Amino acid sequence: MMTTTTVKTEYEAIIGLETHCQLSTNTKIFSTSSTAFGGEPNTNIDPVCMGLPGVLPVLNQKVLEYAVKTGLALNCQIAPYSKFDRKQYFYPDLPKNYQISQYDLPIAEHGWLEIELVGADGNPIRKRIGITRLHMEEDAGKLVHAGSDRLSGSTYSLVDYNRAGIPLVEIVSEPDLRSGIEAAEYAEELRRIVRYLGVSDGNMQEGSLRCDVNISVRPVGRKEFGTKVEIKNMNSFSAIQRAIDHEIERQIAAIEAGDRIVQETRLWEEGAQRTISMRVKEGSSDYRYFPEPDLAPIEVSSEQLEQWRNELPELPAQKRHHYESELGLSAYDARVLTEDRTVAEYFEAAIAAGANPKAAANWITQDIAAYLNKQKLSITEIALTPTNLAEVITRIEKGKISNAQAKEKLPDLLTGVSPEKAFAGQELITDPSVLEPIIDEVIAANPKELEKYRNGNTNLKGFFVGQVLKKTNKRADPKLTNELVEKKLN
Repeated sequence: MMTTTTVKTEYEAIIGLETHCQLSTNTKIFSTSSTAFGGEPNTNIDPVCMGLPGVLPVLNQKVLEYAVKTGLALNCQIAPYSKFDRKQYFYPDLPKNYQISQYDLPIAEHGWLEIELVGADGNPIRKRIGITRLHMEEDAGKLVHAGSDRLSGSTYSLVDYNRAGIPLVEIVSEPDLRSGIEAAEYAEELRRIVRYLGVSDGNMQEGSLRCDVNISVRPVGRKEFGTKVEIKNMNSFSAIQRAIDHEIERQIAAIEAGDRIVQETRLWEEGAQRTISMRVKEGSSDYRYFPEPDLAPIEVSSEQLEQWRNELPELPAQKRHHYESELGLSAYDARVLTEDRTVAEYFEAAIAAGANPKAAANWITQDIAAYLNKQKLSITEIALTPTNLAEVITRIEKGKISNAQAKEKLPDLLTGVSPEKAFAGQELITDPSVLEPIIDEVIAANPKELEKYRNGNTNLKGFFVGQVLKKTNKRADPKLTNELVEKKLN
């Protein structure tokens, strides 16, 4: 009798992200109203962002600068000629009933960014993710639903137009991502870049960075994409990862059950940890784009482009490569140090002042980071300068103080006490002729412990070393003390 075995189909996910990034300009993209977050509803508004008759938009020059710099940082080709378009759709939070955006001639196209994950072996795993396009546009207002977090189930809705006209860049990735963790790392790297540039605070909780995920699955080996589903409403990087992982499982289960995947927009429910259907996805033809008649086309001169290119800082990926290949740091340390530009600059200043890179990395990512987290401070708010940190590290390496002494004095150093004052009279005793009589005294004062040690309890060596450190107020050189104690005991 013949038996048949069922081969389980393997699937892979095809993932792309559409990221809306709010630019940190003082005023809106086409008017002079404030972009400040948290104002009273409907106070930061004006006739332009409200779309009142007889008014004309004027492009905020800072928006163009920030958009171009972001495009350059993402290795994009900057268009010498681009234009704005009207995107028609009707929703209560869109006062003009259209959005000014860019469609067929965006400001930047054909770029990439590099993501880096740390493998199980501690080595970096790098991958380039393509950037399809970056374009400028204005934000819509915000609907507040009473009695529910969305329209369904609410008793009434209110609209706040403060956000209408806030400048955004939308960054569309190629479908190069394959997992939730890759997508989360892509979004994090994007936030690092805009923060390094100073063009956005990237605060997801305040809506400054919003990611929509496009995801489909297909059998491994098939070239054609599956049906794409968009997921919205993710307000953290961990939520992006969880939503994608859930949606991959949902789509595979549906395909295996013989169901058809529908092209739609779904919402991520954080509480239930699931996606739910929101609406059938619109196509570009539904928006009836046409060139914005009230704004002139944009031309960026080669001179202006070069000026903005020269103003770019060293970016996170470049710093990681430098720290790993030239300074010998681990991929993990390099990642932690480059997460925030101010931390990276503090680290580099300590190195420039003579600190050993690995030692500086350890102090910054461990002891100083623990203090910052506890006190809810940034590294720019502590009084320990990079130069003083370098001085502490140099003293340890020269054997003038121990690591334990430095850790003990760290709270003082962090509040501005100089290394000279903190370690006054604290230099290590490194002369054997000074330490040996003290060790002899300790051994003579503890005959019972000496007998136990010589009967095989060698762990008691630590007891004798501790007593010597105690008698010298921790000034005895720990390494030399260990060697001398062991010699005396044996």
